Amino acid sequence: MIIVGAILLVIGLVAGIGILWTIGIILLVIGAALWLLGTLGHAIGGRRHYW
Repeated sequence: MIIVGAILLVIGLVAGIGILWTIGIILLVIGAALWLLGTLGHAIGGRRHYW
């Protein structure tokens, strides 16, 4: 999710498409939050680790 967010962020920035830029930021934040919770040992969606 972090990689997809970064790709959308770059594409939106280069192409000048604001909605892709916004979706990219949202996906980056959600992916970082899930990664952080996963590394702290919290179960996310029934899984012990989030990849």
